[in-house]
Amino acid sequence: MTKRLGKLERVELRDIWATEDRDFTPWLAREEHLELLAETIGMELELEAQEKDVGPFRADILCKSMVDDSWVLIENQIERTDHKHLGQLLTYAAGLQAVNIVWVASKFTEEHRATLDWLNKITDENFRFFGLEVELWRIDDSLAAPKFNVISKPNNWTKTVAQAAHRISQEGVSETKELQYRYWERLGVYLQEKNSKLRPQNPRPRHWHNFSIGRSGLNIAATINTRESLIGVQLYLSHPEYSKAFFHLLKKDKEQIEQELGTKLEWQELQEKRASRIVVYKPANPTDESAWPGQHEWLKETIEAFDRVFRKRVRNLNPEQWSSEEEAAA
Repeated sequence: MTKRLGKLERVELRDIWATEDRDFTPWLAREEHLELLAETIGMELELEAQEKDVGPFRADILCKSMVDDSWVLIENQIERTDHKHLGQLLTYAAGLQAVNIVWVASKFTEEHRATLDWLNKITDENFRFFGLEVELWRIDDSLAAPKFNVISKPNNWTKTVAQAAHRISQEGVSETKELQYRYWERLGVYLQEKNSKLRPQNPRPRHWHNFSIGRSGLNIAATINTRESLIGVQLYLSHPEYSKAFFHLLKKDKEQIEQELGTKLEWQELQEKRASRIVVYKPANPTDESAWPGQHEWLKETIEAFDRVFRKRVRNLNPEQWSSEEEAAA
């Protein structure tokens, strides 16, 4: 017997959001809705401000990327795109030096989509432009549900490879730096092939590679050490004010955390530095490219475990629960 199916119906945006500034922008800035937009463009975002003044204009939503701490500016419309909003986006990019510009609208004209594609083509890796169309749908009498469709996005693969090659040729990057770049590039490909939910930043020639943990000032990092033949995964706490408080609050849960991870960790407060780290290492030779698949599998599994065990904990950290007296006595 064929089961009964519902009818999918499109809902007019104005039926749900009467105005952009009083209805749509506050709705989009809520955490669960911002997460939906962020997932669509492959980022993790933290809200910084709404209606932020940028020169003579007022930006709708200003966020930070929790992977690389870069600015993300969101300009939204519940109408068709127009030249006024395009001009504002360019003004915002210049005024904030924002590297991620997200334009949300009910419908993109072909000329505005082509403009975003052109901007992504001519700008360097410091600027990225996204175009998203927002829709609302319901099944029969259900609540309306939002859907974001990507209309334009950066060609990160082409830009990253071209710019890395340019840096290597212009700056005389060492063999070690070239190896580091390839190592992280291949890790990114591996994560894609395994359909991992991990979202690494673009590969760079350095010994670490960051992943968001859901709170600014903290991140998970994969590391390689070619001299000591080690690879590692760490929770890196670099918050400008609360790194030490966060470290000691987490260390109170040391036994439970290590039990959940199934491994012992090194709890490195780094007393002479602002930052602290919680890390696990594995003996491995990063210069042996034939061993990379096995190393990348370990990194994938360990980073995913760190994300599972630490994500909720770091989002709930309250620095006021740790006093300077406790820190001195610890």
